[in-house]
Amino acid sequence: MSYLDNILFAILLILGGGYFAGNVKKLIRNIKLGQDVNRSDNPSERWKNMAMIALGQSKMVKRPIAGILHIFVYIGFVIINIEVLEIVIDGLFGTHRVFSFMGGFYDFLIGSFEILALLVIVAVVTFWIRRNIVKLKRFIHNDLNGWPRNDANYILYFEVVLMTLFLVMNAADLHLQTIGAPGYESAGAFPVSQFIAPMFDGMSESLVHLLEKGAWWLHIGGIMVFLNYLYYSKHLHILLAFPNTYFANLKPQGQFDNLESVTNEVKLMMDPNADPFAAPAPDADAAPAKFGASDVQDLNWVQLLNAYTCTECGRCTSSCPANQTGKKLSPRKIMMDTRDRLEEVGRNIDSNKGVFVPDNKSLLNDYITPEELWACTSCNACVEECPVNISPLSIIMDMRRYLVMEQSAAPTELNAMMTNIENNGAPWQYNQMDRLNWKDEA
Repeated sequence: MSYLDNILFAILLILGGGYFAGNVKKLIRNIKLGQDVNRSDNPSERWKNMAMIALGQSKMVKRPIAGILHIFVYIGFVIINIEVLEIVIDGLFGTHRVFSFMGGFYDFLIGSFEILALLVIVAVVTFWIRRNIVKLKRFIHNDLNGWPRNDANYILYFEVVLMTLFLVMNAADLHLQTIGAPGYESAGAFPVSQFIAPMFDGMSESLVHLLEKGAWWLHIGGIMVFLNYLYYSKHLHILLAFPNTYFANLKPQGQFDNLESVTNEVKLMMDPNADPFAAPAPDADAAPAKFGASDVQDLNWVQLLNAYTCTECGRCTSSCPANQTGKKLSPRKIMMDTRDRLEEVGRNIDSNKGVFVPDNKSLLNDYITPEELWACTSCNACVEECPVNISPLSIIMDMRRYLVMEQSAAPTELNAMMTNIENNGAPWQYNQMDRLNWKDEA
């Protein structure tokens, strides 16, 4: 590599890394728009969850075919990053296979990279067939119409191209090593690209060198593009699955948080010795607390992290009993809508010098309808199925809480039940004195 190449590579690295850093900063800013919630308890359990679920893929393999194929892709991209590190060093300093000093271990590494690259290609092609030819139901759901469906395919094309470029680069490198080209000392084992290398037989050394460098530049350039594409893609979960599983809710499924203000009010009402006038008066200048959530700023930051982490795999929707019976609810859509609205709010802030200007829109009604929210049975199937511990249910329940407590907009059946509980102490429309009448009919 010439000095000019080194300089161009450094510029590429700085531009790609700088743009990625800017997107990460924007991502963190958007997540911090959420309400505060403490998820610092029980760190040992949280580290265990991250190790088992994000790193160990324990929930992915519940569906074995997709799980095993995903593991191929996951391990391939994680381990091949070692090769990317070598490319970066070679690009900056003009070296050739700088890690080759490791001898036999280096041969093992390169051989492993090649086998993994081939497995990634096989897995990705299988994923493409499942989405576009077999058309599994969860991949043709109307949630994915438009950009989400295209995004999934773009990522698959990216992965195939990157792995193919890697193997072509190695094959050309192997050919140049074999013919003793200057600067191409023998290094590495090539169990896959050795079958590609014969295509360069009969070509001039200069042409093979050009092809090798072309594949090298396209490979590292493609990685930079892929890295910066992640922010706009569902594949952001590659990075966010780790913090998302760490900060996931550790409470038993089905246990919901009570609003402290409501709890205190109920305690005051239930205490016959309490003096309501002794309670401290709220600050006259403070905005009244909002019950539930109508927009993304009302959700907590973990729920917003969930939205960005969603893989759009559809396991949640495919296991949702409400969706299976034809109702409009799709837990995947809840997460996608939350992310879309959060991105819209972020763009609003960007265009108004860091301040959100009300746009007469909200997550409720403009993105998610009450019909979707009330279709939920709160069974937690979506939470159980998610491979990265996302909880669509928590968002649904917070938005329901807003409908009930802020707008008194619960369905008629629910209003009747709550009236019965208030008046009769039970969901049924029977006077407390009549509850045992059934025994007289026995």
